Parts: sequence; structure tokens; C-alpha cells
Amino acid sequence: MEATAMNPALTVVKTTDPAATARRRDIRGASLQSQILSKYLQFTVRPFLTIWAQTPSLPWPMGVVDYAGLLVPQISGTTRSRVMLAECEAEWIRAEGAGTDRVVLYMHGGAFVCCGLRTHRRMTSRVSKCVDGSVLSVNYRMMPRNPISHAVEDGVDAYRFLLDSGYRPEQIILGGDSAGGYLAFMVTLALRTVGLPAPAGIFTMSPLTDMDPTRKLAHENASKCSVFPSNAVPALTALADRVDARIVVEGEQGPRVSPVDGDLTGLPPVLIQVGSTEMVYPDAELMAQRLAIAGVECELQVYENQVHVFQAADFVPEARRALRAIGEFARNVSPRTES
Repeated sequence: MEATAMNPALTVVKTTDPAATARRRDIRGASLQSQILSKYLQFTVRPFLTIWAQTPSLPWPMGVVDYAGLLVPQISGTTRSRVMLAECEAEWIRAEGAGTDRVVLYMHGGAFVCCGLRTHRRMTSRVSKCVDGSVLSVNYRMMPRNPISHAVEDGVDAYRFLLDSGYRPEQIILGGDSAGGYLAFMVTLALRTVGLPAPAGIFTMSPLTDMDPTRKLAHENASKCSVFPSNAVPALTALADRVDARIVVEGEQGPRVSPVDGDLTGLPPVLIQVGSTEMVYPDAELMAQRLAIAGVECELQVYENQVHVFQAADFVPEARRALRAIGEFARNVSPRTES
């Protein structure tokens, strides 16, 4: 990697194609708050996921997780309203004073099996504030009842809803965290197949981009991640394969495709944020490389020693900094319309 003369914090990631590069920004330092959060997750969420990964086929009450979001309310002054899409619910979120010139279509994380509108309501309200626009948060269909492809369809339906509501493609930004990052990319790729125009940009936080666990398990972060134990990754892939196999037998859907393996040419500008010790760090790095090879404008922001989707913890200084970067990205790819 080599730093640019204009900005020593901005480095360049060399890809397998010598003609292609992806911008990388390393954000150094880890606050005391982020260190405390890392330890807390290491001794609470990580052990639970270790147990889940050993028995993922059991009827875990994953729907209960979304109600835990009631303990973390939206930011003060936020308004919200429900809408019905073709196969699922969605929720309009608008922070107090947010503009109307841009909108974020947001796909929540949760490994395709849990979380929802409630768990992500504070996050989406903060995103609304930082991007100065509304957010349409999608309560997409999840496993094990539905394959991941159904979640992608729900994202496409949400995009159609925004177009039908009067938003132009250049006003729409797709965003998502973790599994929602996977969906943000896959929804954008799916828009092409149904003849819909691409959005103005895509931002993702700690995105899963490769359902093949091989690279993640071979990386040193497999033993460093504060949230995911190494056995959770193949367990998730196996669960997705079982759900897909059941649907294929029923003659409804074909197999899943990972964003890193898709045709990425023509995608809009992308911002990827990830912690340096995360399990999905290799996914973020590989996606940035593949986007660069495809000629897509992309910036990879790597935050030192931050946990998975650290942006959700608004008491962490790095989270506030990351959301400000998302707001700057949104304003760059979707500038205000002159009145």
C-alpha cells in the first residue's frame, strides 16, 4: 500500500489486476468506550452464538430478538410510519429536521435470521439524521421460513415503492449492516435484471459479501472477532444451503449467489466500513478489490479494533465518526436539488 501525497491517511489497495485500485482509509486508535464494548460482547453475544452454531436447526425464538430493540429507542424527535410492501412490512423513519431530497433504503443485519425494524430503529433514525434524509427500513422475509433470495426480492419491491412514491434513482441510496450489507449489494445487482435504474450509491457497515466461509476461517480474525466465533460462519452457510435446497425441491428458487461473485460492473459509488479485527474483514477487503476490478468507485474505511457494526453503539466516538462519514458520502453521491 502507498499513501497519497494529498492525504497521508488515504492509502491505495493493490488488487490482483494491476490496473485496478480501491481506496482505503485506515482510522487509527480505539477509544476506551470501544474497548469496553468489545469485552462486553466477547463475554455475552459470542458465547451465545457459539451455542447457536452447534444447533442452528433447533427452533430458536429468533423473533424475540426484534422486541429487544424496544430497549433502544429512536433518537428524540424522529417520526415513523409503517407501509406495506408486496410481501413484507417496511417503516418510514425521518429524524427531526431531515430534508426530503434524498432517501436511504435500509436493509438490517441479523444473519438473515433475526433482528428487524425495532432492533434497528435507533440506527436508522441516526442514519436519517446524518444523511439529512428519510430512511425506508425493510422488514424483509428471513430464514428459515424463507431463502435469502426472498429478502432480495423484498428489497427490490422497496426500491419500486420509492420510485412509485416520486423519488428519482439519483435520490436513492442503498444501505445495510452485516447481512444487510450483503442484501444492499444483491438488491442493487437484482435491479439490473428487472430493468430498473441503479441508485445513487451504496454504503455498508461490516458487510457479509461472501457466503463461502473459507477465506474468513483462514484469516487471523477468525480467532480475534469479539462477536462471531469461527463455528458460526459455516453454520450460517449450512443453514442457508438447507433452506435453499428445500425451496429448490419445491421448484420455487435456484441457488444463492454472493455479491463478490456477481457482475459488479456499472454499480454506483460504494462506501464500505469495517473493523480491523472483525470476522467479516476479509469480505469487506475482497469486495473492495472486486469493485475496483469492475471499475466501480469504492472507498474501504477500516476502523482499528472496532467490533462488528460498531456504528450501532452511539456512545462510542468511532461510531459517531463513521456515521458522519456516511453522511458525507450520501451528500456527495446525492447532492441536494437546487430550489
